[in-house]
Amino acid sequence: MPQADPTLDGKLRAAHEAQDAETLVTLYCEAATQAGCDDARGFFLTHAYIYALELGDARAAPLKAQLIALRRERA
Repeated sequence: MPQADPTLDGKLRAAHEAQDAETLVTLYCEAATQAGCDDARGFFLTHAYIYALELGDARAAPLKAQLIALRRERA
């Protein structure tokens, strides 16, 4: 049996494979906080936002606000 990859990338891959949207929101938010530049941060936040919207998750509104601040979304 393969071992789970404890890295953030490994966790993201596993969540995608499991189609676990709730975990994907959390992990993409985590990736955004670790991103080294605004482009990467925007990329990860966009993914988190999309999954949050699909779920009707309350995190969608604050994610949208972050994307607006990064000029990646409109008000």
